[in-house]
Amino acid sequence: MLAPAGPIPVSKSTWWAGVKEGRFPQPQKLGPRTTVWRAEDIRALFENGANG
Repeated sequence: MLAPAGPIPVSKSTWWAGVKEGRFPQPQKLGPRTTVWRAEDIRALFENGANG
């Protein structure tokens, strides 16, 4: 869940900008309206910090 009070405290637009810039993990498309991220990539994001 993306929200200022959620587990990943960024807005949807900030998240997608970070994906585009390479700050956040790249997604995988499961279907035309379904986008997912690998759990390992999200864990690494938390372990390494969002900026590095």
